[in-house]
Amino acid sequence: MVDALIGNQDARNALAAAMASGALHHAWLIAGPEGVGKGAFARTAAARMLAEAFEPDRLLPGWDVPETSRTAAMIAAGSHPDLKILARLPKDADKPDEALARSITIAQVRSLQPLFATKPSLGPRRVVIIDAIDDLERAGANALLKNLEEPPAGTIFLLVSHAPGRLLPTIRSRCRLLRFEPLSDAETTTVLRRQIPEASEIEIAALVEAAEGSPGRALRFAGLDLSALEADMVQLADYGDPDNAVRTRLGRQLGLKAAQPRYEAFLERSPSFIAARAKRLEGEALRTALDAYAAARELAGAALGLSLDATATVFEMSGILARLARR
Repeated sequence: MVDALIGNQDARNALAAAMASGALHHAWLIAGPEGVGKGAFARTAAARMLAEAFEPDRLLPGWDVPETSRTAAMIAAGSHPDLKILARLPKDADKPDEALARSITIAQVRSLQPLFATKPSLGPRRVVIIDAIDDLERAGANALLKNLEEPPAGTIFLLVSHAPGRLLPTIRSRCRLLRFEPLSDAETTTVLRRQIPEASEIEIAALVEAAEGSPGRALRFAGLDLSALEADMVQLADYGDPDNAVRTRLGRQLGLKAAQPRYEAFLERSPSFIAARAKRLEGEALRTALDAYAAARELAGAALGLSLDATATVFEMSGILARLARR
């Protein structure tokens, strides 16, 4: 999980000021790119709000809630009566570590209603986190809207969104916006070093490049030797592959069943690698790069969605990268 207190200081300060004012708005839309710490911050803010309402004498200035506090203990145990988190559930309840459902259901939203029929249990405040509200079924969004229009007493909604423009305008209009931006390279590096201290400097540098300001995205690539894949992409983009040696080798390596995570990382990273190169080009080279970017995005989407042959897909994607080489 991305550190909630690295980056986006302005957004954090805005919510802190609202909390200190004593007139906290009932609904906050925490919006921005995926993987920049929005969900982690929502949980940090919720813990602080609940602790301030229940045991303010245990708190120091800032966002920290001591692990020895009752609030922290109950949240860690998943038993805090005034905190509810809605997120996509596992498709199979007996296999919580496997695939998640496609959406947050209306049944999950309706499960909040008994909670709203009573006052908060441990203080004047209750917090509901929806992470991410983008995953909410349309019927669930309509059901939630009723609660946002007539908020239950003492209830604060923290709605995490990666694509706020897709939300119902009526939901957006009832929320205060906290805009989260991509992290700087230095901030991303700090997050990655904390999360994966065993990674080498070369690997951290490759992950920062791939992150594009989203440590969460980079962490999906951790442990996959991304630096080696990056080196191959640079080789293809700089010098092409006239004898097919690089693409053949990559196809053999990434086509193995055991290499599925690295294969998926290669497909996900290739379009953004091309996009980064395109920013430095102009004229005919830029047009070539833009065409390659479109082709890479289409291939990556089709390969994962249609389960195309991995070896052939890697060979084709490597060829797209090789188009960037100067002739």
